Amino acid sequence: MATMARTNTGLAYPDRFYAAASYAGFGGSPNSANKDVASKFSNEVALILYALYQQATVGPCNVPKPSPWSPVEQGKWKSWQQLGNMVSAEAMRLFVKILEEEDPGWYSRTSNSVESVRDVQMNHNSNGEPIIENGNSFAETKTISAENGSLMEAQDKDIVLEGLGPVVVYDQWVSPPIKGQRPKARYEHGAAVVQDKMYIYGGNHNGRYLSDLNVLDLRSWTWSKVEASIESKSEESPSPVNIAPCAGHSLIPWENKLLSIAGHTKDPSETIQIKAFDLQTGTWSILKTYGKAPISRGGQSVTLVGSTLVIFGGQDAKRTLLNDLHILDLETMTWDDFDAVGVPPSPRSDHAAAVHAERYLLIFGGGSHATCFNDLHVLDLQAMEWSRPTQQGEIPSPRAGHAGVTVGENWFIVGGGDNKSGASETVVLNMSTLVWSVVTSVEGRVPLASEGLSLIVGSISGEDILVSFGGYNGRYNNEVNVLKPSHKSTLQSKIMEAPAPDSVSAVQNATNPTRDLESDFEVGQEGKIREIVVDNNDSERMKSKGEETSELIIATLKAEKEELESSLNKEKLQSLQLREELTQAETRNTDLYKALQSIRGQLAAEQSRCFKLEVDVAELRQKLQTMETLQKELELLQRQKAASEQASLNAKQRQGSGGVWGWLAGSPPQNADNA
Repeated sequence: MATMARTNTGLAYPDRFYAAASYAGFGGSPNSANKDVASKFSNEVALILYALYQQATVGPCNVPKPSPWSPVEQGKWKSWQQLGNMVSAEAMRLFVKILEEEDPGWYSRTSNSVESVRDVQMNHNSNGEPIIENGNSFAETKTISAENGSLMEAQDKDIVLEGLGPVVVYDQWVSPPIKGQRPKARYEHGAAVVQDKMYIYGGNHNGRYLSDLNVLDLRSWTWSKVEASIESKSEESPSPVNIAPCAGHSLIPWENKLLSIAGHTKDPSETIQIKAFDLQTGTWSILKTYGKAPISRGGQSVTLVGSTLVIFGGQDAKRTLLNDLHILDLETMTWDDFDAVGVPPSPRSDHAAAVHAERYLLIFGGGSHATCFNDLHVLDLQAMEWSRPTQQGEIPSPRAGHAGVTVGENWFIVGGGDNKSGASETVVLNMSTLVWSVVTSVEGRVPLASEGLSLIVGSISGEDILVSFGGYNGRYNNEVNVLKPSHKSTLQSKIMEAPAPDSVSAVQNATNPTRDLESDFEVGQEGKIREIVVDNNDSERMKSKGEETSELIIATLKAEKEELESSLNKEKLQSLQLREELTQAETRNTDLYKALQSIRGQLAAEQSRCFKLEVDVAELRQKLQTMETLQKELELLQRQKAASEQASLNAKQRQGSGGVWGWLAGSPPQNADNA
């Protein structure tokens, strides 16, 4: 990538723009040297410069769409139309920046023809008064004296990023001058940006979970700690709220809150908890959700799509890897789980996720207990179908614990590792073409080649910057690094890959023959694109027609908007009714639960009485057994008594028989007197 060199010319805007336009071959009749330089631009850069020139000199694109039989004109029209309502001043600045990226020494080669620039200018005066062009006012550019005595344009901030010092190159990581007390070194923390401030929450340090909340002002690069309080109770939870330290969670900005979703804790809950930090009151609370909440986990991906959160994968408290898919509606705080068709990604954690065109969820990388991945999966959130498209370009190495953010159609991936070494390269994926490329690389064991680092995208002076923090690469880090993406890479993805409505898809873009044909044709017509100069009078007439068409479209959109608002109000009313029914159902459930508790108490009393009865029955059975034994003994005694009586009777009978025989023998009977 060419460096952003700046020649100390003192030439102010819009003069600088017109000089750049003349050099590139736009506006007027450029000399042959300028034509030669213009022919060196790639087709993509030529289209970008054409669109920015039209935006700066004519204004937003209001001309009708060209015939589909003219792919060259369609490509130019798409490039211009995608700039939307960008102001003329910003278009001028971007034009100059891109030219300087492609040809840093352009001004030195055109300084001899500065006078020709005056012929290109429109409505420009030299009295120090504001320049009026297309309804836009350009104030006279002031200059300030630099340390070396040279002049620097006060309005031009190409090489000065607030608080960051000189930035002479794009796509390179730099360390800004940090002030204030740095947070404790950590990894697996959550990060989010709100109004030029980066918030860092929680994380892991030496195996200890953290719960502090810190904020970095991206303008002054000053750290400060947020003194947060905890709600004692809420309507949903009358018991005290417990905000446990955590790591491996996700931090998402929503309305005036920061939402902390899931994460590993010392004493994990059964299901995912949604913690909310109110940026106005400075208090933490736990939000009540409805529906079947997913099991608790960490290392998952959480992606904000419209007003819903899409949660995928992660690892639960038992170290079980997951590949389930859940959606939380932030309007109703209701959970829903989906079984999408197709083959989902294998169970994993510490992967990265992004959304493209508010419809396609992309999952990249991550790790299991045994390996790391570099596969790419796409979920169509409308059809709920998984696919695994073919990746192109410089495909990244397998990694887990990396971080990613999107800038337009570009998905930047930083850090991560494979349990052996950290990933040193910063890569970017164009989500429309699915082409990977390497932005930059770092050397050695540095924080950018760490696992568990965070990455956010901020904006300084209207330009995007990537900010990384923390991570672990053998030691815990708390360093901040900043990368300024080049305008060429980010702007190209916006105006070169413009898809047709309702067909925005990484897979569809890769299989759209019409679009490929147009692109090939545009490449073949590279020289013709640069030679076309739009006639101002024709532009005005086409602009008036475009305005009429725009008014018609606006009226149609307003009608559709009213219809959608009506449908939305109906849905909100229905949602309120459902909430009331849910509240009534919960009340009934509470009454039923109380009745159930009462019945359980009665049942316990009955069980106690039954137990006593069982004891009594056991005692009676024992007595009955004793009585049976006594009965047997009694019967035995009775038999013995009967036998004894029988024996006695027999004895008496024998005695009576002996007296008769004695009488017969001559013996006198005994006790004769008693007879």
